Amino acid sequence: MEEFKLEKLSKKLPLAAGINGKDEYFNSAVLVLLMLINGEYHFVFEKRAASIRQAGEFCFPGGKFDSEKDKSFQETAIRETVEELGITADQIKVIGPLDTVIATIGTTVDAFLGILDVEDVEDLRINFSEVERIFTVPVSHFENNEPEVYQVVLEVHPSHLNQAGEEVVTFPAKQLGLPERYHKQWGNVKSNIFVYKVGDATIWGITARLIRDVVRKIKEI
Repeated sequence: MEEFKLEKLSKKLPLAAGINGKDEYFNSAVLVLLMLINGEYHFVFEKRAASIRQAGEFCFPGGKFDSEKDKSFQETAIRETVEELGITADQIKVIGPLDTVIATIGTTVDAFLGILDVEDVEDLRINFSEVERIFTVPVSHFENNEPEVYQVVLEVHPSHLNQAGEEVVTFPAKQLGLPERYHKQWGNVKSNIFVYKVGDATIWGITARLIRDVVRKIKEI
């Protein structure tokens, strides 16, 4: 490679490292939302409406990144929160970004810590087509209660069966001349699943992971 090409290449490199292949994922963003209630900060949670993706699950407000509407993932998180909670953007104060979560289901979640400036959750005009209900839990509850930890086993499959029961090869490892161990499923990697139980709510997965991250940061202060 010529020296001038190397110099041009250096200008193409990002100022901060990103996620290789992020555009191949379902990209979303959420606000890990805090609200001051009686002098104590609470996390603000949603229960997702029955008619939408991942119905009935508990989560933070947020949604899919839309390149036509959003200039950044932070804009996505704010836009979705405004739509879901029926508030205005100036009622949200973003404290800063959290680490991006890369989920094994093919999703990335860019998360931001924010403060909700409302007097009472009853003041929210919830979008019931997306949100069944809103509730809050004191941050101290999670500081005093560690999550339960479970594991799922992940495998890579170079083929699958279609509806007719026929094998569909999506990665022809044998024809590519790769070692025999890649001709069938491989991996068998264990991945942690964090779970918090709060009343009748089971908060797990990405949401629980984000809670755990924030609480760990608080304890480091």
